[in-house]
Amino acid sequence: MATSGISRNSDVVMYYCCTICKTERSVEIDADFYCENEKCLKYFCRTCINSHRQHGRWFYKKSPYGKDKIRKWPLSKKMETSLLICIIHKREKLTMFCPDHNHLCCSQCVELNHRLCLQVTPLPHAARGKSTDFKNLSVSTENILSQMKQCQTYQEDRMMSLKVSYKEHERLIVDGLRVNIVSYLRECETSTVNTTHEHMQYTVIDMREKIKYLLAAFEKSTIKEKKEDLNLKQAPLKVVRNSCIRLHYELFHLHVAIPKVLGKELSFIASKKCLENIQQSDIFIKENFSNKVFTVNGKSVHNVKMPSDSDTCMIKAVCALPNGQVLVADSKNKNVKLLNQQYRVVSYLDVRDGLIWDMCLITPTEVAVAMYGKVQFITVSQSQLAKGRKLKLQHYCTGIAHNQGDLYICSDTALYKFTLSGELVCRLYEDSSADFT
Repeated sequence: MATSGISRNSDVVMYYCCTICKTERSVEIDADFYCENEKCLKYFCRTCINSHRQHGRWFYKKSPYGKDKIRKWPLSKKMETSLLICIIHKREKLTMFCPDHNHLCCSQCVELNHRLCLQVTPLPHAARGKSTDFKNLSVSTENILSQMKQCQTYQEDRMMSLKVSYKEHERLIVDGLRVNIVSYLRECETSTVNTTHEHMQYTVIDMREKIKYLLAAFEKSTIKEKKEDLNLKQAPLKVVRNSCIRLHYELFHLHVAIPKVLGKELSFIASKKCLENIQQSDIFIKENFSNKVFTVNGKSVHNVKMPSDSDTCMIKAVCALPNGQVLVADSKNKNVKLLNQQYRVVSYLDVRDGLIWDMCLITPTEVAVAMYGKVQFITVSQSQLAKGRKLKLQHYCTGIAHNQGDLYICSDTALYKFTLSGELVCRLYEDSSADFT
């Protein structure tokens, strides 16, 4: 398993640094290769590995180990030193262990947080006779590392999705600018046909100034605003992504180091630090990456048909409100029904001007209903439903979802992104190879 790349500006300790970069350029670059040949014993980054060929013919006989074989690398001196340092008080060495809190402690930890603990013992004594279940520890570590990688990939996918949306919107604006310039040039061409130079309505200077104005206005337009908006939306995703990389890097190198550690005391410290990192990473994943599998414990059936309904109910969408009430969109009877916590209809609203296809929650008291060629907003107040604003679309609306202030609307063959005010941001996807793709 390869580790994630660590940037030069990261606060993570790089346990294996390129020997050439460090000795010749005084720069710490994460190593990608290690040569165990006794004539070499050096670490190399992807650039400096080329200098390895200078060692002679044995380079071809015994290639350096890459990160895919990092378990064959020796225990890093930096890792050995890092294991002995307190993760809270960075300049203090670990000297004690508190069984009550299952924590490794330095003298400051004991003074500040463990003075009342009765079983705080020196590390050599705590490690004596203790055996770690390395097999289970390894399984737990591999599982967390896998989840951390998924979390990182998920954040990067979201960042890329935002970037694609921005690029599409930028393209639409550029197209609009091009249309404006072409339209203006045609207007100039039409007005100057069969016109002498003295009576020309549009001179070359006028045209140049007008186009310069259009370009300047374009530069200050929504492209700049959208780019700033993109950066704002990507910022929290980058923070989570970078935290994933850091936690993965730390835990992975601990995982790799444990089998190489010599001595009971250092082995005890390594296993405890690994467990602490697993717990920290697990909390982080639960807070930032919900990937749970739900188990159905039971089900119940509720009849939501009203006496005024003329047809069998066809529920196209369901939205659960934070107060426990539920909204259901009944397509055949062309209404939206509000159910109480016992799933009884307490209010409804007829929506007769279109076929209901989908519905999504916008705020705790507002939903958007997809109705083929339009979107109808409906608000909930004191258990009563009321129509709000309406968005008219240039295409069918057969599916709708809301995320972070944007609407995602499906037609039969395409997926569009809109603002809540109804402005088209971009077309995210289209497949017109069939009627319903």
